Amino acid sequence: MTDLECFRATVSHRRPERILYGAGFVEDLRKRLVAHTGTEDLGAHYGFYGSRGLPIETRPGTPKRDYAKYWEGETLPAGTTFDGYGVAMVPSGFYHFWGYISPLRKAASLADIEGFPLDDIAALDFSKMAAAAREHHAAGRVVGGWVGHIYENAWQIRGYEEFLLDMMERPAWAECLLGRLAEVRYAVAMANARAGADVLHCGDDIANQNALMFQPELWRRMMLPLWRRIWQDAKAINPDIKVWYHSDGNIGAVVGDLVEAGLDILNPLQPECLDIDAVHRRYGTRISLDGTIGTQSTMPFGTPEQVRARVREVIGRYGRHGGLIVSPTHVLEPEVPIANIEAFAAACREFGTAAG
Repeated sequence: MTDLECFRATVSHRRPERILYGAGFVEDLRKRLVAHTGTEDLGAHYGFYGSRGLPIETRPGTPKRDYAKYWEGETLPAGTTFDGYGVAMVPSGFYHFWGYISPLRKAASLADIEGFPLDDIAALDFSKMAAAAREHHAAGRVVGGWVGHIYENAWQIRGYEEFLLDMMERPAWAECLLGRLAEVRYAVAMANARAGADVLHCGDDIANQNALMFQPELWRRMMLPLWRRIWQDAKAINPDIKVWYHSDGNIGAVVGDLVEAGLDILNPLQPECLDIDAVHRRYGTRISLDGTIGTQSTMPFGTPEQVRARVREVIGRYGRHGGLIVSPTHVLEPEVPIANIEAFAAACREFGTAAG
């Protein structure tokens, strides 16, 4: 079976010929793996599953968004770069995280939120997407449309504390920024649905180790309707398209809301803070699980034998009838032993086959 055939079986809750699996790495670890394996194509070497995105271009002559006025008079740390929304990304000493300085942190009115430059939807060129999707499908590859974030981009633009205060004290400000970002995500999702994508990749990190970062009711009022509209309208265009949603942390309080809104695949299901058994018992016939292998426990601190045992456990517990993609719950950090990565891939191959 091709990756595409295995994916379709998985999300239809039929046991595929082989259970799909994958992993990602911070650059330091990736380089060491390349040296260890002798190849840059780690996905092919380890047999990792990966979807292919579709090309979205910007029409020629589109003016570049200008965020210079938000940084006038500011002295930023050495090494600072900017993302596509003018957010300053400051080196923090970690391997793949950075600090944010938000361009709208000093906003003084709703007009400041309304006037902040975001994507020009009319300037987005979706014309090459359908042909690319057909090419990937002909080769047996899964097409995954990257839709992106809403809440995460909102707080990065506005400032984390500032945005949380907006949600409580100035809801019109929060709803304005969320809504404007959601319109861009909506346009991209509809284009992917029309082009024939197999899955929409969406996500917002809305939880910490213990609970949501805010009251669930605030999320249900301000964010859930935005995602529901995107997902349901995409499925109206392409009934076969699946919705993949990522949030780190303990999101147990809102999994049911996500399912009712149209969720098909939940990622990453951190075993250190989320009751995966409870999620599977309640929703396992309606959604697929992607993740489950702890990056705060098994992968960095376990032995190869413990990694193998964990892979065997999750496949036996959650993957007997499809509905499972096995992966670590985050990109793997430098402290993860190469032997554990090789044990992970070998166990997925062994226990993830129909015979296993």
